[in-house]
Amino acid sequence: MVGYDARGHGESGAPADRSAYAYADLARDLGAVLDDRGVDHCVLAGHSMGAATAIRFALDHPERVAALVQITPAYDGERDEEDLADWEKLADGLASNGVDGFMEAYDPAIKGDFRDTVLKFTRQRLERHRDPQAVADALRVVPGSHAFDGLEALQSVDAPTLVVASRDDADPGHPCKVAEAYSEYLPNAELIIEDEGRSPIAWQGAQLSGAIADFLQREQLR
Repeated sequence: MVGYDARGHGESGAPADRSAYAYADLARDLGAVLDDRGVDHCVLAGHSMGAATAIRFALDHPERVAALVQITPAYDGERDEEDLADWEKLADGLASNGVDGFMEAYDPAIKGDFRDTVLKFTRQRLERHRDPQAVADALRVVPGSHAFDGLEALQSVDAPTLVVASRDDADPGHPCKVAEAYSEYLPNAELIIEDEGRSPIAWQGAQLSGAIADFLQREQLR
């Protein structure tokens, strides 16, 4: 298994061009990682931005993708101006005052028990990035970038795909309707989602790993 931090995220360095965070750039990085490891054919798993990156790579290089795991995809083939304005606000907060600035600008539409959990792990994830300015740059570019144009593009992805959804009461940033649309448009997809009132499968490492292992076993890819 190979995992890596996307450019400008985690421990990965930022590109010299501060605007080079489009999905085309991210997909090329994925290809470079596979080439470096000598991997010609593989299963790709990605969460959120990583899910869209994997889809873009599968569209560009279908011969290299044995299967896909799409964990709480958020990209629906288009973006609206209100959504982009929200991301710009978060980028401004991160750029001006680091993690604290981002959290001050971050107001997820979540109520009840899940809200404190989301705020806590959002801060923890942000604190993992060694270059907050690079992440702010990415926040200005990635949301407006196109991994593909329209959900109809997914119909050309033949690889078996596991789509892991989450319910909107816990994770509205990754709308359930987007995951459901993926499962409808992808020709060879199955959808899983947590039971009502439970934490999302994507938040439960052991449960998520088990679901992926079961999927790969059914597809005879283990």
